[in-house]
Amino acid sequence: MVKQDKSNKERKNQKDGKRKRQDDNKESREKSEFEERVVHVSRNSKVVKGGRRFSFGALVVVGDHKGRVGYGLGKAAEVADAIRKAGENAKRNLVMITMRGTTLPHDTVGKHSGAQVLIRPASEGTGVIAGGACRAVLELAGVRDVLAKSLGSNNHLNVTKATIKALDSLRTKEAALALRKG
Repeated sequence: MVKQDKSNKERKNQKDGKRKRQDDNKESREKSEFEERVVHVSRNSKVVKGGRRFSFGALVVVGDHKGRVGYGLGKAAEVADAIRKAGENAKRNLVMITMRGTTLPHDTVGKHSGAQVLIRPASEGTGVIAGGACRAVLELAGVRDVLAKSLGSNNHLNVTKATIKALDSLRTKEAALALRKG
């Protein structure tokens, strides 16, 4: 009876030891500086002899809340793989945006295909007043006070591209004056 109790305790300790090692491995993995947000997942089907084959496309926006933001598309047979591919693609397509405090330096308009996005700076404490894909891009870029309106098309990808174009066109006062002087 006593021998059996010892062996049970030893087994428990071994299991706990394994759990501790697995937890250490999880902590040792690098925490990414970027946050990912899935904007849209689309499902596509193709009819074949045996039935329907589904594939998925994902639109993911990544940002570090410090002025770097990017978007990516990923396509795969599984949703998780599509999201992973999109995230990797987004990290390759990052842009730096110009900010003034918690808002933007000036009004800007971004256009891509049928989508048009109007972005305006707002006073402190306003928050992010934007919808859908535009909101995801602005939040992950680190803009805290902004007003945005999506005009035209409401296609997720085109709105995302228009928002990033608008943010990429922002300039500080000094940079604009330097460009004028040549």
